[in-house]
Amino acid sequence: MASKIPVATTVARKLGQELREYAVAALYLYVCFGALNLYREAVLAAHGAGYSSYGWAAINALILAKFILIGQTFRLGERYATRRLIYTIAIKVLLFLIVLFVLSLVENAIVGFIHGRSLSDSFTTFGGTLPQLFATCLVMLLILIPYVSFRELNSALGEGDLSKLLLQSGAVHQTARSRE
Repeated sequence: MASKIPVATTVARKLGQELREYAVAALYLYVCFGALNLYREAVLAAHGAGYSSYGWAAINALILAKFILIGQTFRLGERYATRRLIYTIAIKVLLFLIVLFVLSLVENAIVGFIHGRSLSDSFTTFGGTLPQLFATCLVMLLILIPYVSFRELNSALGEGDLSKLLLQSGAVHQTARSRE
């Protein structure tokens, strides 16, 4: 039996959902990067140096949010969804970290190429020193853990149920009653 929902409506609904997911991911990343910038600014100000880069935080948030959506589109880590939730979250966080690292590396190489830099120059400006690169990966790992955890918990409880539990008054009581 054919569906009575027009294809345009389905596409518009899917596009709206994708845009909401992108906006949430970008906003979450911007808040995290903004907090890191605020911390960096405070530390440098204590030593007499100035720093402010909230524009780059926004650009990085938009780019990395798109990379996260690309990973979600390719159903990154979905084959591990049948394992315990903690393992699923850990595996997906690591996979997303790898994807973000690799795609950021590719993006940096492309930007370097556009600006006439060699590939080796682009890679040396990518993460700075090895300890800086490690620290950046560790921070991204810590940023990804709550993001992926929220998504996986939301999926495990049923789409939208975690948001209801967190944001609606009395939702905990209603959910507990519905399971009795």
